[in-house]
Amino acid sequence: MLRSMTGYGRAELSHDAGVMVCEVRSVNHRYLETSLRLPEEVRALEPMIRELIGQRVKRGKVDLSLRLTRQSAETQEIAVNRELAQQIISAAESLRAPGDLGSAIDPLAVLAWPGVVAEPRPDTDTLRATAKQLIGDALDDFVASREREGEKILAMLSERLDGVTRASVQIRDNRSHVVERQAARLRAKLAELDVSVDEHRLEQELVYAAQRLDVDEELDRLDAHVSEMQNIFTRKEPVGRRLDFLMQEFNREANTLSSKSSDSDTTASSVELKVLIEQMREQVQNVE
Repeated sequence: MLRSMTGYGRAELSHDAGVMVCEVRSVNHRYLETSLRLPEEVRALEPMIRELIGQRVKRGKVDLSLRLTRQSAETQEIAVNRELAQQIISAAESLRAPGDLGSAIDPLAVLAWPGVVAEPRPDTDTLRATAKQLIGDALDDFVASREREGEKILAMLSERLDGVTRASVQIRDNRSHVVERQAARLRAKLAELDVSVDEHRLEQELVYAAQRLDVDEELDRLDAHVSEMQNIFTRKEPVGRRLDFLMQEFNREANTLSSKSSDSDTTASSVELKVLIEQMREQVQNVE
């Protein structure tokens, strides 16, 4: 199954501390490169997250972000450390001079004292368990998006591969006519010169010309590359690098065919081959 190296996944879960959102996106890269943005509460999960990504993704530059949106003040209960607050009030009262009534102690000032109002802290174990589940869901969505994109790439590659096969068949069918036309041109030139011809030597020259123009070996290798590429499409593991190497072999055969072409039909087919191979090569750069 082909997978694209570009993809996007998202998952969201509600938690006692608020709402947690995980987003995963990736772009093309020669190897696997992972970048994480995590809240401090789940920073200890970083090795585990990298391992999870490595199990699901083999190539690409992957960015994973985890955001925790805390509950609004309207839904949070205020926890007051009354014992500490009373100590602060008593300390303030003790500082008054005898008989100094002064102003009343401001309750808001007491609440603003560090530690008087305790901020709710989520249970770390529960929070990390939620984060692990959320990341798994986001990676599922992310991998599914890469597979959907991979299906589109596969359809495009299969279509171009059929075009390569058609061009190869066309060149092969045209070879006999090419040799015949070469022989006819050579005989016509000799006739123009009005000289006696050694038929045995002429036959030898025609054989040499046919050998120079022979592309059966290149066409056979091209057909073998097509079969190998179709076989690669059925593999389960990432095949991007294998396909990239195969594109180099396709290019080599197309260049050889082009250099041996001696007629407009073969030249046109060779150019069509190069166009199809280049289109495939561009898409293969996106395959994991």
